[in-house]
Parts: sequence; structure tokens; C-alpha cells
Amino acid sequence: MKQGAQGSGGAGVSRLTDGAAEAARVPAQPTAADVDRERCAAPGAVRGEHTHGEPPVPRPRPAVQRSSVRGQILDALRTALVAGELRPGEVYSAPALGDRFGVSATPVREAMQQLALEGAVEVVPNRGFRVVRRGTRELAELAEVRSLIEVPVMLRLARTVPVERWGELRPLAEATVRAASSGCPATYAESDRAFHRAMLALSGNDQLVQIAEDLHRRAQWPLVGGSGSRGRAELVADAAEHAALLDALVARDLDVVRSLVGEHFSGAR
Repeated sequence: MKQGAQGSGGAGVSRLTDGAAEAARVPAQPTAADVDRERCAAPGAVRGEHTHGEPPVPRPRPAVQRSSVRGQILDALRTALVAGELRPGEVYSAPALGDRFGVSATPVREAMQQLALEGAVEVVPNRGFRVVRRGTRELAELAEVRSLIEVPVMLRLARTVPVERWGELRPLAEATVRAASSGCPATYAESDRAFHRAMLALSGNDQLVQIAEDLHRRAQWPLVGGSGSRGRAELVADAAEHAALLDALVARDLDVVRSLVGEHFSGAR
């Protein structure tokens, strides 16, 4: 990767045109659905203008509320990882990303440092943050860890949770199907996590939910060699497993629950 002009803090900064920088500052407060439609409707529009061979930075969610800038930047960067907008192996500087989000480099740097703690990026001194390269081995290891944690939990819940409680999760399962049908990986990833989070919340163990959420998010990051995004057919097939799992839980069929959860993780991203 070619190094660009030096900006504040010594980090390599992609010099953005005035038009590109202004495009990052969109007023109003759109709904999550508005954001997802914009992200998925025009894939080619997510790349910002840049020079000096620096990688394009992702277009942010349209509104960054000042009351929780860091949290919203972190959420937007996580979504960009899932969508493949932050490419494995590329280095991104906090000032350049800050320009695109219409904020200072400080909240961006704080958000990227959190992603570094999560293993999504690594610090590159005097340049910024490099998106970590992942391979199929790491994905398989994540699937194994998720299975070791969640299969026993789901089997216990299958024996103890009242049947009607599983029925309450049907709307979330149906939401994953709609999200999958959109063909947008970022939209589906969020809906998928919401469904799994709701299931595990029935355990009453907040630490379990938090750890499982972290592992699930990591499993959704892109692989080396492409955006890592699955096609619409794969997303729909993955979403269909949620309804099948609820059916097995209602029937208290432990063998099917064990099989579905294990297979879901081995094929999930």
C-alpha cells in the first residue's frame, strides 16, 4: 500500500476532496431501515474519493449524534467490517475516517482502539489501523468455540424454557428471513445477532450473552481474498435454520437441537 500525505498525529491521511468530505455530513436522523437501504441499494457509493493510493474509507451512517459519537462511530465501523468496506490488510487513519464522518480524529481513534481489543484491527504506529487478515482456519475455530459454549446452553433451555417463550421469538426469526431476502450482509448480520441474543437471554446469564455476542460478531468479519459477503441464497438458507431451530425447541427434540445448532455455526458467517 502506498503511503499518503501526513496529517495530524503523524498518521497517513487520505486527502479527500471538498465534495467527498461534505457528502459525509448528512443532516437529519434517519431510521435504521433508511440506513440499511442506502448501504445496500448502491454498493458502489460506499467508497470515498481518495488519492495517493490510499484505500477508500467507508461511507458512514448518515447521522452521527454528538451525544454518543464514539459509540455510533464504533457501530458504523463494525458494520463496515461486515460489509467489506474496511478491507483486510488495508491501513486506515483516524483523521481520514474522521473527515468522512464529520468528526474529529479522537472518537474514531477510540473506536478503532476498541476494535483492536476485539481483534478486528491492529495498530500501525504513525499510520493508523490495519484490518486484520483472517482465514478459514480462524473461522472454523470460532465456530468450534461457539458450539462448545452454546450447544449445552441451548440443550438446557430446550428442557427448561416454557414452550410459549419460544413462540415469542418467531417475529425475530421472521425478521432474519426478511433481512436475508434483502441480500445485504450488514442488514442480515444485525438481524442474525438479534435473534441469537434473544435466545441466549432466556438463560438469564448476561456474561454468556456478552461473550456469545462478541464471538458471533467476530465470525461475521470478512475473510482474506474478498469482501467475505455471502450471496442472497446463502443468507436465506441460514435464516431458514432459525425457524427450524425454534420448531425443534418447541418439540423439545434435543437431538435435532444439538444437530441444528452445531451445523448452523459451522456454516454461519
